Amino acid sequence: MNRHDISSIIQKDREERKSAHFEGTFLDYVNIVKENSEIPMLAHQRMYELITGPGVETIKTDENPRLRRIYGNEIIKKYKFFEDDFFGIDKTIMKIVRYFHSASMAGEESRQVLYLVGPVGAGKSSLMEALKRALESCPPIYALKGCPVREEPLHLVPKHLRSKFEEILNIRIEGDLCPVCRYRLKNEFNGEYEKFPVETIGFSIRARKGIGVVPPVDPNNQDTSVLIGSVDISKIDLYPEDDPRVLSLNGAFNVGNRGIVEFIEVFKNETEYLHTMITATQEKSIPSPGKGSMIYFDGIILAHSNEAEWNKFKSDHTNEAILDRIVKIEVPYCLELNEEIKIYERMLRKSKFKAHIAPHTIEIASMFAILTRLAPSNKVDSMTKLKIYNGEEIVEKGMTRKIDIIELREESGREGMAGISTRFIMKALDTSLSESEHDCINPISVMETLVKSVKELAISEEEKTRYLMFIQDSIRKEYNKILEKEITKAFIHGYREQAESLFNNYLDHAEAFVNKTKIKDRNTGEELEPDEKFLRSIEEQIGITDTAAKGFRADVTAYMFFVLRNGGKLDYNSYEPLKEAIEKKLTMSVRELSRVITLAKVRDKDQSEKFDAMVTEMKRNGYCDHCCNVILKYAANNLWKD
Repeated sequence: MNRHDISSIIQKDREERKSAHFEGTFLDYVNIVKENSEIPMLAHQRMYELITGPGVETIKTDENPRLRRIYGNEIIKKYKFFEDDFFGIDKTIMKIVRYFHSASMAGEESRQVLYLVGPVGAGKSSLMEALKRALESCPPIYALKGCPVREEPLHLVPKHLRSKFEEILNIRIEGDLCPVCRYRLKNEFNGEYEKFPVETIGFSIRARKGIGVVPPVDPNNQDTSVLIGSVDISKIDLYPEDDPRVLSLNGAFNVGNRGIVEFIEVFKNETEYLHTMITATQEKSIPSPGKGSMIYFDGIILAHSNEAEWNKFKSDHTNEAILDRIVKIEVPYCLELNEEIKIYERMLRKSKFKAHIAPHTIEIASMFAILTRLAPSNKVDSMTKLKIYNGEEIVEKGMTRKIDIIELREESGREGMAGISTRFIMKALDTSLSESEHDCINPISVMETLVKSVKELAISEEEKTRYLMFIQDSIRKEYNKILEKEITKAFIHGYREQAESLFNNYLDHAEAFVNKTKIKDRNTGEELEPDEKFLRSIEEQIGITDTAAKGFRADVTAYMFFVLRNGGKLDYNSYEPLKEAIEKKLTMSVRELSRVITLAKVRDKDQSEKFDAMVTEMKRNGYCDHCCNVILKYAANNLWKD
């Protein structure tokens, strides 16, 4: 981009900002409100509009089998506002939006603190940052010029005239003038509020405009001026104590009026320090410093902390007044594999690492993260549970195993509130990337890094052993299955075509068997009996016995007609048990060839051609020369041992 382009961008932005800025009187403002009654909206409604404005997608689970397995008949909404930054916490986000929706309708939530609790690295702070960034990007609001709390201009309307103004403007006026503006109205404008100046003003985290942040304060030095401002002692000699001109309204609640006040690690503070929350929520007012009157407050109070601090706080019955004013929303770790993968992919895109990442590397790291977060179950092993939570079908002995995901969740209680954090996994990936000599990382190197990182964790030996077993047993076995299937696909030229051919042949023979008809040979036209030997060669791959074979064929045939009747398309992925059987059949057909060629120190011409073709296909599927070599050596040593 040349200098002229940059200059024009700057100029255009400056002109747009100038045209968007408004300065006028209260009367000018009233005429604007008359045209658009949404302008004086309160803070919660503004945030709700910002979240839902970009769009809301209602997921129809009945049209997506995988999502139906995860959510059942629940209505799931996805908000475009969050979609690029948050994964696997749709239900949490729905609760947050539900809070803002209720609060925007002036429900009880508008007088409650939104409190997020969850384990470290689950996304509490990121959700808060997203809400604050939303405010920064929203159009400027109208405020009384020079007001330290940026208040709504309609506060100027006297109480006895408000019903008339509300009728004319089709709005409801809530709130009162702050002490500073009340003084100015009387002394600068002689009570002629129609002349009071009004301007537009934006939100800014850095400039503390409409966004106040309260970090944990030292218990021995908790000064409420951080929350409500202070009396300017340099002016005490000039004005009386109760004169508004001595007030310095720069506390978090003053700054966050009409926007957000965020309490970081809220319960690290002493309870007395949090009492301002009580009046700010229930009465929508905060104390002014010194001897001044209460100040109206319209803002969103956000708070977050970890679970240990929450449990300690709620166990003290003297905190009931604050607890009663809190809407608690849990932010658990992601438990859905596909979504967990997206978290690390997003983080890596934002980093400056340029190394090559072999297929399944992030998937393996994500598996480990989720396995540590799952509660043990009496119904299934942890890896099976991970797959169920990811919406995968579980096939055992030729049948799709029906496991109620709701029962699993209920059995586990509050799952996802403990385990390995995303930061731990990201640090492990960073370590692998940093230590890579070939600018390439793969599942094997990441598993090694995870083992080292777990050994250094400050956790109990029992927990450490459990985590190591996940990596060295469950995940390694699962990776071996994935890798064998991948190498099979690389070996078989036109893998999908061969799978489809087996699928179609099986359907033809199974249908003929079930209906007791014959099959017409497509080449000779000869009528043949269904080939039971061929059918059994497929069915045996998934442990179907001779006695169960007849029922399985009937199930496949019935399912095929069901799909066709409903306008669906049949392919080898259509019926999960049959898909698994076909893939195992293809794997078996090349296992010996794979073993010989991969292990061979010296290959003949035919073997070399097959090996080179396999490497070419693997590289086409995302491997580089280095990781392809590492993976194939690993396969030779681990997949086809005699």
